[in-house]
Amino acid sequence: MNRVARAFWLDRPGEGRIRDVELPEPAGDEVLVRSLFSGVSRGTETLVFRGGVPESQHAAMRAPFQEGDFPAPVKYGYLNVGVVEEGPDGLAGRTVFCLYPHQTRYVVPASAVTVVPDTVPAERAVLAGTMETAVNALWDAAPLIGDRIAVVGGGMVGCSVAALLARFPGAKVQLVDADPARAKVAQALGVDFALPSDAHGERDLVVHASATEQGLARSLELLTAAGTVIELSWYGDRKVSLPLGEAFHSRRLVIRSSQVGTVSPRRAGRSYADRLALALELLADPALDALVTGESAFDELPDLMPRLASGELPALCHRIRYEDTV
Repeated sequence: MNRVARAFWLDRPGEGRIRDVELPEPAGDEVLVRSLFSGVSRGTETLVFRGGVPESQHAAMRAPFQEGDFPAPVKYGYLNVGVVEEGPDGLAGRTVFCLYPHQTRYVVPASAVTVVPDTVPAERAVLAGTMETAVNALWDAAPLIGDRIAVVGGGMVGCSVAALLARFPGAKVQLVDADPARAKVAQALGVDFALPSDAHGERDLVVHASATEQGLARSLELLTAAGTVIELSWYGDRKVSLPLGEAFHSRRLVIRSSQVGTVSPRRAGRSYADRLALALELLADPALDALVTGESAFDELPDLMPRLASGELPALCHRIRYEDTV
């Protein structure tokens, strides 16, 4: 078999290219995976693409199979679905998810891949990493039956959270975003939609995922007394100002961070593998196809990433296909 693969690298902030990669022979406890699809997470990956990872966060932001260092050159990504071409019994021929960058083939430990359930199409399984973030966020948030909830920010993470909350008993869920086009996504997911100025207040819980200062301020405004904002946004190197005067203290409002790099302390007995397996099971819902808003061939990545990073090409998850690659 040809042991040369091809991978997308960020050469310098704002500019990437595809490089040849020499693959090692897989050891007995490793798998050789041929990529079927990968996903571009528009928030985090475009922040990396423009060189916006703060130096203080270079170690914390490393992806599991990242090569190179921030800001560049670096091979970065973490939403890969492929088929095992070589590997231990029980994995050979199976469709798997792996936290691997955009690359045509790769070799990783067998423990690094998770089998995609038969109920989940490979095309949808690229959402597993983001669904895992949503699972962790709701473990942190611990919503209650009948809660009034707003999700502020209709990006990939916010929509994944809204999709899970749509199934929560008795919850009244509203997706809030400045883009009116997100109303169609909200409808597909089974939740209400509102522009920020029209959002319902007196929310018991607000999940914030817009990565904007205005979105976080609006999240605080939407809370009922003693309500909580779960902050999922990653701001990179940007400073954020908040209105913590006025009624913030008298209403006893709470802002709590949530980050997928650590399993929620509320579920300390669960492993990373448990959390990812649950995320994949939850992707059996066809409504989640609404989160994939575009698809391009692997060879188009050098031209595609600047368009995603600039906002010229709006997207939630943009899927990359590998069927025409070698």
